[in-house]
Amino acid sequence: MTDLQTIDLTGSAVDQLSLDKLLAAGAPRRLVGADVSGLAFGEVDLSGWQFETCNLGHCKLIRTRLADSRWTNCKAAFADFSRADLLDAEIVASDFNNATFRQTILTSAAFRRCKLTGADFTDARTVDLTLEEVLAVDARLPKVSFRDQKLTQVDLSGALLEGADFRGVVFEECSLRDAQLIRARFEGADLRGADLGGIRLGDAAHFRGAIISRAQATSLLKELGLRVL
Repeated sequence: MTDLQTIDLTGSAVDQLSLDKLLAAGAPRRLVGADVSGLAFGEVDLSGWQFETCNLGHCKLIRTRLADSRWTNCKAAFADFSRADLLDAEIVASDFNNATFRQTILTSAAFRRCKLTGADFTDARTVDLTLEEVLAVDARLPKVSFRDQKLTQVDLSGALLEGADFRGVVFEECSLRDAQLIRARFEGADLRGADLGGIRLGDAAHFRGAIISRAQATSLLKELGLRVL
């Protein structure tokens, strides 16, 4: 990747006017240590920018163009990325709890070692979306497709997964405990590495055609109120 001009704002106060001037710079930049929490980015083109140890909590990035951007050790809790473009973006070791990605372009984007608890991905474009070592408890991921992927250390406990596509997915050290699975599909999925606790009687049918372990089968039967002798 081409070396970018680094702008280190560690310890500096950034107000809306300062941010607007920074974003008007044009060419991609490497932004380090910026605390821009609560500010608005607007519909600017930040494709290829890199963000490191930045605080974007409660920021508004609605329709912001962030294709091919890179995020490392950032905080963006409650930030609003609605209708933004994060095509091919990579987010690593960052806290995006309760962030909003409604109608966001996340095609080929990747979240690695991130916190996404309570994040909302409703109507996002998620073709080839990658989640690795992600905490997504109570996240909203309706109709998201993970088909034929391997999910490793992804915690989807309590998540809204209505209409999600997990066909052919291999789960390793994952959790679907108490997830909402209405119309979710698991044909051909290998669920032996997933916590299926809290599954309700109506949810069990969604696992038709999936692979589970004997221990999981026994646990499911017990949770469904059946005695296993």
